[in-house]
Amino acid sequence: MRAFPKGFLWGGATAANQCEGGYQEGGRGLANVDFIPSGEQRFAVASGQLDVKQLSNQEHFPGRYAIDMYHHYKEDIALFAEMGFQVYRFSISWSRIYPQGDEDKPNEAGLRFYEEVIDTCLSYGIEPLVTINHFDVPLHLIEAYGAWRNRKMVTFYLRLCETLFTRFKGKVHYWLTFNEINMILHLPYMAAGLTFKADENKTQVCYQAAHHELLASAKAVSLAHHIDPNNQIGCMLAAGNIYPYSCRPEDVMEGLQKDRENYYFTDVQARGYYPSYAKKFFEREHIQLQMEEDDEAILKAGCIDFVSFSYYNSGVASADPKLKAAAKGNVFPSIENPYLPSSEWGWQIDPLGLRITLNTLYDRYQKPLFIVENGLGAKDNFVNGYVEDDARIAYLREHIKAMKDAILLDGVDLLGYTTWGCIDLISASTGEMRKRYGFIYVDADEDGKGTLNRYKKKSFYWYQKVIKSNGEDLD
Repeated sequence: MRAFPKGFLWGGATAANQCEGGYQEGGRGLANVDFIPSGEQRFAVASGQLDVKQLSNQEHFPGRYAIDMYHHYKEDIALFAEMGFQVYRFSISWSRIYPQGDEDKPNEAGLRFYEEVIDTCLSYGIEPLVTINHFDVPLHLIEAYGAWRNRKMVTFYLRLCETLFTRFKGKVHYWLTFNEINMILHLPYMAAGLTFKADENKTQVCYQAAHHELLASAKAVSLAHHIDPNNQIGCMLAAGNIYPYSCRPEDVMEGLQKDRENYYFTDVQARGYYPSYAKKFFEREHIQLQMEEDDEAILKAGCIDFVSFSYYNSGVASADPKLKAAAKGNVFPSIENPYLPSSEWGWQIDPLGLRITLNTLYDRYQKPLFIVENGLGAKDNFVNGYVEDDARIAYLREHIKAMKDAILLDGVDLLGYTTWGCIDLISASTGEMRKRYGFIYVDADEDGKGTLNRYKKKSFYWYQKVIKSNGEDLD
């Protein structure tokens, strides 16, 4: 087996709201993610269907404590270094830097915390890849301004960006503006802090809020380059190619429309303007974006340097109303693909789909790509301090092979690969701890019980070998 190109970055990824904990420590303010419960109500809250004020005091909010990386980051980063990580993707908790979100001055304790995380990474030669906003909106900005439906959010977000770019200049070179920006259409409260009135056109609200995020992203790119020309700033998409259910032309057209729904965001961020199909979609759906005179110039001036994305599975689309109604999945409804196996949580496993997605994105944008999330959520059998996670190894092996084919056979420019949940953390989709992704087992359950001790799984040693061989040894 051939190795990956020299300079390819291997590592892992986490998010503050799923691993950090310490939700009321160090001056941190409350955020939307502190009010998304585990259990049956999770999807209703995350999607904006249920107001958090209607939740009972009996609900459990797993993100508040998670795996307590706030107090374990040195131990965890040391384990990442032992695996050989060259890059570590993590996110900033906005309310740890600006507790209310609209203050003039940042919280120094929050900045010091992330400075220590970054310095610890650098001490091991690990490149920090920082997600500025990963499903994280200060609660005050939701209650006082309506979150991203309000254009003032652009100013508050840019203040956060300027603080980060200035404080960490020369230490952080890779930045992502918004995690899975397209999730605003599917989980609007989780992704952007959006709640809705009974008579509102939710689609209008989501696309207007998305316009504000796209403006903020473009301005952040320009600001990052101004503060440090060495900064590389990317977008981040929840990706996964859509297959037509059949070769029936109507199914193929339906698949095209589903792809456009996702690529709409990266089309703007990578090209700097709204695509023609979006304008026609807005006309059909009676959506009127409120734009100011300079908005088009701002988008044009703030094109991203690279396209990053998450990939877990592909999807299937059909124009048949009966098949549409039977589509499974809370977040991305999809028809089941009979040619693919599924995980314990019903996510279909499609390594070749990753190669197809890589080629689709590279053909579309001709910009470097970065896979910043990919992994298998599964139950782990923890016995005598060890986990034999062969299914996870098999999943990752096949996806790494697909990446290698995309690079060596297809000519895709891929910067690196950070597996999702390199250490066990709270699942964003379910709020569960038992849905584990990591190379490192954390003794914690959904209710926050456990020692929080860390243990190396079998996959820890496998990934260590993969990195050491630069992807040549996948056995």
